[in-house]
Amino acid sequence: MLDWTMSTPLSGSEERTWAMVAHIGVLIAAWLAMGFLCPLIIWLVFRDRSDFVRRHAVESLNFQISLLIYSALAAVLIFITFGLGVLIVVPLVVIGAIAALVVIILATVAASGGNDYSYPLTIRFIR
Repeated sequence: MLDWTMSTPLSGSEERTWAMVAHIGVLIAAWLAMGFLCPLIIWLVFRDRSDFVRRHAVESLNFQISLLIYSALAAVLIFITFGLGVLIVVPLVVIGAIAALVVIILATVAASGGNDYSYPLTIRFIR
């Protein structure tokens, strides 16, 4: 019989799967500007069961929080410049969105291979 208690360590395959979900799962929640929810839930559920999953979930969570902050700063820039900031912000947002997608895919590939990954330009809120 399988033991699904919170203290049961994860197998290597389960670790890689949940680490990958911590990264790629943000694409689903990102449509509602809540990309941080997926890694947050994975971190809360698996942080004591697997150090590997914890590291990936924390890395993804920090990246998503950083993206949220950068987006808020872009909105403030547009507001303070009475809309003129759009000329700067929109191209940066497009480039940033493409770059974010690329690094999320790279992190997912690293997790599937059992390797660690560090997102660029990430503020480390959670360790």
